[in-house]
Amino acid sequence: MQDQRIEKIAAVAVSISKFLVIIYLGFVEVFKIGKLLREKLDAYLDDLRLSREWASQAYSILKKRLEEQKVAGGIEN
Repeated sequence: MQDQRIEKIAAVAVSISKFLVIIYLGFVEVFKIGKLLREKLDAYLDDLRLSREWASQAYSILKKRLEEQKVAGGIEN
């Protein structure tokens, strides 16, 4: 009788321990995935920022050349 009670308590303790380990490992994986996503998003946003800077510079150069051509009499509006 006493042995069965101890076995049941031990089985419940093992089950609770397994459950807590599974939850812990789940949280660890979620945080790993979040970290990877954040790193990829940061890299993407850096690339996007560089693309916007490049486009802005290209537009400024084009605008400057068009103004130079306009002053030289090459283009009329």
